[in-house]
Amino acid sequence: MAATKKPAPKKTSASKPKPAAKKKTNRTFGQKVKWFFIKLCLWFFGLSIGSVIFFKFVPVPFTPLMVIRAIENKMAGKEIYFDHDWEPIEKISMNLQKAVIASEDGTFLYHNGFDFKALQKAYKSNERGRRIRGGSTISQQTAKNVFLWQGKSYFRKGLEAYFTVLIEIIWGKERIMEVYLNSIEMGDGVYGAYAATEHWYRRDASSLTAMQAAGIAAILPNPRKFKATGSSSYINRRKERIVREMRAVGKINYNGK
Repeated sequence: MAATKKPAPKKTSASKPKPAAKKKTNRTFGQKVKWFFIKLCLWFFGLSIGSVIFFKFVPVPFTPLMVIRAIENKMAGKEIYFDHDWEPIEKISMNLQKAVIASEDGTFLYHNGFDFKALQKAYKSNERGRRIRGGSTISQQTAKNVFLWQGKSYFRKGLEAYFTVLIEIIWGKERIMEVYLNSIEMGDGVYGAYAATEHWYRRDASSLTAMQAAGIAAILPNPRKFKATGSSSYINRRKERIVREMRAVGKINYNGK
């Protein structure tokens, strides 16, 4: 008797393998915000460090303050006057370098970007209700002039501190002084040592006498109000004091403390 073959069992839908469930890839709103800020921070650090490295070797063509002053004059209906030329530090009088150290930042060659004693004195002076005075170093002023806007908010001061650290590490003292003397406001529409010496004394930046250099340094708190020549008695007293303090600065050595 021949064996009969059993029919193969029919495949049911239950025996079919189920497709793998798709993983949800949609991020929540919180995750999107988090990644946005991470990317924003990475861009900020990359651009800020890159710009500081770039300007270590390339002259700074203009600063935010120069643009702001031009806009202010335009809105006030005044003539837009702008005088700025880059001058290598080797061609800037050592007298001017000593004068700005004596008047603006006596410990410039020794601090790491911040003079905490000067900040403490400024805080106590302002707290007593006296005339507002600042404690910013040349390094801080340079960071603000080149990379930031004018203002007194904590946010801007925080950015100023950040850029101050960067230029102290990447530029060093000599480059900071070179950029400072080529970017600061030294008169109404007059920026940098080259333009200032031509404007005030009709001579080049390498030939300034001690008193002439002190004249430029003396007006830096408000260069649009004060004059380096034909000065008021207040500025003349400042000049004399700066000349005396220049002697205490001594020989400038940017490569060693």
